[in-house]
Amino acid sequence: RRHFVVSSAAQQSDRVALFRGPRRVTSHIPDEILQDPELQEAIKALPANYNFEIPKTIWRVRQAKSKRVALQLPEGLQMFACVIADIIERFTEADTIVMGDVTYGACCVDDFTARALGADFLVHYGHSCLIPIDSTGGIKMLYVFVDIQMDTAHFLDTIKFNFPPGQSLVLVSTIQFVTALQAISAVLKPEYDVLVPQCRPLSPGEILGCTSPRLDRHVNAIIYLGDGRFHLESIMIANPEIPAYSYDPYTKLFSREYYDHEGMRALRLQAIEKACSGQRWGLILGTLGRQGSPKVLEHLESKLQSLGKSITRVLLSEIFPSKLDLMPDVDVWVQIACPRLSVDWGTAFSKPLLTPYEAAVALQEVSWKDVYPMDFYSNQSLGPWTPNHPDNQPVRPTRRQTQVSGGRDKRMNDKGKREEREEKLINSETNCVQHFSSQYVTTLTPSGTMTTRHVSGHLC
Repeated sequence: RRHFVVSSAAQQSDRVALFRGPRRVTSHIPDEILQDPELQEAIKALPANYNFEIPKTIWRVRQAKSKRVALQLPEGLQMFACVIADIIERFTEADTIVMGDVTYGACCVDDFTARALGADFLVHYGHSCLIPIDSTGGIKMLYVFVDIQMDTAHFLDTIKFNFPPGQSLVLVSTIQFVTALQAISAVLKPEYDVLVPQCRPLSPGEILGCTSPRLDRHVNAIIYLGDGRFHLESIMIANPEIPAYSYDPYTKLFSREYYDHEGMRALRLQAIEKACSGQRWGLILGTLGRQGSPKVLEHLESKLQSLGKSITRVLLSEIFPSKLDLMPDVDVWVQIACPRLSVDWGTAFSKPLLTPYEAAVALQEVSWKDVYPMDFYSNQSLGPWTPNHPDNQPVRPTRRQTQVSGGRDKRMNDKGKREEREEKLINSETNCVQHFSSQYVTTLTPSGTMTTRHVSGHLC
């Protein structure tokens, strides 16, 4: 009954945590699921140090009475898709679709394709709640962060060996290790000035390849917990004056990292200057999941039209030089998809390929910044050329205030309405203010041992 779906675009592409005022909704996973011996045995087919939150997924699929579940995993987790699909089909009434399109990040949540394929439930693995769940109309959705257990004792020893006590350290990571990062920071705080920054709407300590916080320049070091350089380079670009280090939890290698800030800025400024003389502008709206922002597109169109520029609109799931070369009449391209595509690969294109921020500079909407901003999904971004800027946010209904009369909450008297409201919150949660793997809390002892316990509440 399982369906594998790969589009042509994909074929072309070679806890200790602190919370401030979140709403707590009771969301017990039934014991019949948690203690099901057959389910526990089936879960053993998955790696023990990866938390795929299978019991929670089974419970949510059953609760939604789903008939078809779409599974969306990044390429690094695709190897586990068949096992997860088998478990879901065995323990629920739903069949499954494994979505094979490339998934670079949380911006690639593809609820449109899932809904078009008849799915009524989408599980997105490996990324945080960047796209609000209440915006995926017509399909229920569940984010599974896939927390990964690691050797925290070795990481702690590495930090203490390389940095003397009293130094100011910033700890950042991807969503897989954010829970561990919070616990590690609690152990380090007696000896170090530790900061786990937050760039809302991301979790504390979480960074993306396009979104990182601007830090106090007096910080002694940025320490990135994770593999690869894509996310690390984001916070390095946003903070060029702070030394950066990376710790790979898989290889246990700790290294000093460098980035050619002057070279990158020179190349991007050169592309902007070349774009200033362009008359025909091509606006690319990314269609890989939710990458493209129609609001940003509208903003750029309005600005270009006011300046008398000619506009060509193009929809692309992935952007290649060969595709854009098929439209030689376009003088300048602006891609509303992934800013890092322009920053990292802009020189591979024959015409300037600008980010929305760079387009704003070229159109004299904002001045060129000495520090290149990494604020694409930040709620506190520089301007309306980013998706989460207040000007681009949808108007959400305000939460109705509780009316109290005679010392009693009138709305709470109606048990049926209360239960309906709680179920609605559970089934269609809004974007998390503080992301947290909802059914487990991980704590770290001073000796470096991590323990995980089940909790009954869902934090959102």
